[in-house]
Amino acid sequence: MKRSIFLASFAMAALGPSRAAQAQTVEKPRYPFVAADVEFMQGMIHHHSQAVIMSGWCGSHGANASLRIFCGRIATAQTAEIELMQSWLKDRNQPVPDPNATHDMPGMAGHDMAAPLMPGMLSAEQMKQLDAARGADFDRLFLTGMIQHHTGAISMVDKLFGSYGAGQDDVIFKFATDVNADQRTEIDRMQQMLDAMRVP
Repeated sequence: MKRSIFLASFAMAALGPSRAAQAQTVEKPRYPFVAADVEFMQGMIHHHSQAVIMSGWCGSHGANASLRIFCGRIATAQTAEIELMQSWLKDRNQPVPDPNATHDMPGMAGHDMAAPLMPGMLSAEQMKQLDAARGADFDRLFLTGMIQHHTGAISMVDKLFGSYGAGQDDVIFKFATDVNADQRTEIDRMQQMLDAMRVP
């Protein structure tokens, strides 16, 4: 009896893993995506890129210690998110924007004119003013500009979720939801920092 059980088990093992086991090893199916999803990810790459540039100036433009720490967090988080968005687009054979194309803003030498100006992004003149500022003037312009920038990102998330069929992909849903929550929180923090600067 024991021998027959052993032989039966051996035969089943020889047949290979069960269909259920095989299904577990196969990549999980992706949810369908629509044009609005692609546009959101492409546009947010440009959007994040400008935020990384702005945050990178904090160390060289005399920002106060608290703001430098805040800028470092923005730069680290949004650089990682750019990589996530690039991977998402590559995996779906969609065009991947070069974030470096926006390192020079419109009107500045080397700017890629094909790179769109997403909602909330600073204009060429605003970027020049920020780059020229130092110390407390930089802090004020940075906070004002980044609040504008974050507000634009939130409007991009609202547009995504308001588009028919968009935001169904699990990666996009989590990313967009995180952007909405994180940037609202950061807006509140930046407004507090800005208000503190106005106190005599």
